[in-house]
Order: sequence, then structure tokens, then C-alpha cells
Amino acid sequence: MTVLIAGAGIGGLTLGLSLHQLGIPFRIFEAVEELRPLGVGINLQPQAARELFALGLEEGLDGIGLRTEEVAYFSVHGQPIWSEPRGQAAGYAWPQYSLHRGKLQMRLYQTLLARAGDVVATGAAVTDWAEVDDGVEIKLTDRRSGQGLGTAQGAVIIACDGINSTLRARLYPDEGPAKWGGTMMWRGTSRGPRFLTGRSVTMTGEKNRKFVCYPIADDGDGSLLNWIADLTMPSDYDWRKQDWNRDGDLQDVLPHFADWSFDWLDVPGVMTAADGIWEYPMVDRDPLPCWTHGPVTLLGDAAHAMYPIGSNGASQGIIAARVLARSLRDHGPTPGALTDYEQQRREAVNAVVLANRGDGPDKILDIVAARAPDGFSDIETIMPMAERRALADRYKSVAGMAVAAVNETAAIIN
Repeated sequence: MTVLIAGAGIGGLTLGLSLHQLGIPFRIFEAVEELRPLGVGINLQPQAARELFALGLEEGLDGIGLRTEEVAYFSVHGQPIWSEPRGQAAGYAWPQYSLHRGKLQMRLYQTLLARAGDVVATGAAVTDWAEVDDGVEIKLTDRRSGQGLGTAQGAVIIACDGINSTLRARLYPDEGPAKWGGTMMWRGTSRGPRFLTGRSVTMTGEKNRKFVCYPIADDGDGSLLNWIADLTMPSDYDWRKQDWNRDGDLQDVLPHFADWSFDWLDVPGVMTAADGIWEYPMVDRDPLPCWTHGPVTLLGDAAHAMYPIGSNGASQGIIAARVLARSLRDHGPTPGALTDYEQQRREAVNAVVLANRGDGPDKILDIVAARAPDGFSDIETIMPMAERRALADRYKSVAGMAVAAVNETAAIIN
């Protein structure tokens, strides 16, 4: 019987492409009427690139993103703390990509339609379900009007409907809103000069005031730079009044970075050059003790929404989609397949959620800021190389991105 998928985000579309690869019938139901390339920059780690390459998307990824070569950390004074090669420059068999989230979603969507035909129903939100003799029956609703759109039946339903998942709320009605850790993010894209390697992902500052910047496209002699400015807000700041896509005001954030003009990057110059700015709360959700309830399971942000630290959200969703597709192949479209998938992924990805709450690899910035608030002349006297390397390696191990582990693992579905 048919696998039903709620949501045509990166996880849901990757699952659809994987099920098509395996010849398993499926349908995707997406709440929005028309998919558009929304969002900002993200990174795909090599283990996720491996899976998309196995789906024949290497050329497609190269057409919409850049192969990352370096990650680098700098103090609030712009002093280098730690850098390491990334992707193939680090010895991975597959690249890391820096790219626009919306462009990735649209590439997956267009590829799925070209391969599988009319398998995505837009303007149809999955708002409820009921178990029936042959599996599950879902209720479809036009989210704008509230009008019912009937029902659909399938063997199982996979909730890929994001951090504010309707189906997760149905399973856990007392959970409440997403968890805010006190940080607001102002995000934008700007045309600017190439810096460092021209393929570097940089984090500068500390938890309370941090600037992330990396190129997501070449732009003539320069780059299209994706940037995020983080600020910790007062405890009484009412973030719930913020819209997820609210336009931000540059003057709310620029003064906090006004003197961050370094010889390798002019931070206020990059911010001022933005075409537009959006303001988001940095939120996640508590790890769950169970994703699977009979013929229903969660995937992607519906299962494991995490802080955008360590560049792992999309990658973990892609890996989950591939594991779930394999389980559905091996066990059929049954609750047993959903349980098998959960047993392989839940504890591993919950560990990443918690690691990101502790600032993940960005913790290096907080340590240096605490030890050397006025700057340093030699980072080795502040945080020795062995300590810096151990922190970076620890996170890679938790996130399943150690070089040897990735290279020794074949694609989840061959």
C-alpha cells in the first residue's frame, strides 16, 4: 500500500525520491498552495551529500551551491582561534555544500516531479488521522480557508511537517510551543568580496554576540554571502510575537557589530549590503522518547528540530529519510518498518539536538572569550591545539561526521 507523507520540505522530498528509487508507492501532501524557494543559507555535510549523490543529484547540487573548503572560528576581536578543512579538502569522499535552503528544496521538488510525476498535492494540509483496517486514513484541510478536502488512505503516514508539526502536536498535545534559548537571529544575504579561501564558513564572537558568514554562490569577482547575526536577549523578551518570516530592522542589530571591521571581513559592511533582513528566534524542541505510534512516525524537524549550530539540521533530516526508506523496503510499509527506523535514528539524532543546545562546536568561542576577554597574542597559551582539536572532533563524532566513519559507510540505499 501507499506511504503517505505530510510535508514537502527537504526531508519529505528526500523520502519521496528514495521511495521512488525503491519502487515503493507514495503520496506527498503539502500545506502551502505553491512551493517557493524560501529560506536562507544552509550547509549539507558529506554524509548527506553521499545520499543525494546516490540519488543522482551531484550535478544538481553543484548547480545551486558551493563545495565548502574550510570552517574557521574567530574571537570578538577578529583573531583566529581554530580552522580546519572541510569536505573533500578534509579527506571526505564527498563534498560539503554551502547553498540556499530554498534552492535545494526546489531542486529536490523538480527532480521528484520529473521522475515520479504527479505525486505531490499542494494546498492540502494533513490535520488528523485515524487507524483503519488497512493502515491509516488522513484528514486533509485547506489551511487558508479551513475547508475540508476529504481524506486519503495509505499504509503509514510520515510526519515531515516541520518544527510546528500538526501531527507531532496531535501525538503530544501537552508539549506546547518550540523552546527558545534566549537568542534572536538576524539573517540576510549580501553581495561582497571573496574572503579567506573563498569557500570558508566562519563563526566570530561568542554565544551572546556572534556573526556567522559563508558564501553560497559566486557573484562575478565576489560572492553571494549568507550571514547570521546572533544576539542574546533579555529574559523577558517576548519572542512569540515574532513571525517566522518577519522582516528585521538593521538598526536593531548593526550597532552591536559596528566595530567588527577586520582585515579578513568587514562585518558591518556585509550587513549593510543586504538586500533584505529577516528576524528569527533560535528555537528547537525537546528530544522525544518515542517517534512512532502505530502507523505514524516523525521525520526531520517534526522529530528533531535543533538549533542551527554545527550545520546539521538538513543533513540529519536527509539521513533519516534514507534510513526510513530502507526500513520500508526491508519490512514493507508497516508499523514495524517505522519502529526499525526509529531504533536506528532517534537516540543518535537526539544527542545532536542536545549537543547543539550546548553550543556544539561553537563552544570554542565561549571558552576563548571567557579566558581572554581582551584578546590574545598567542592562542596556544589560551586554548592549546590539543584542546581545540578534541572539541571539534567530539562534535563530529556525535553528529556522525568523523571523516573515517563517513568514508567507511556506503550509501544507505545503493
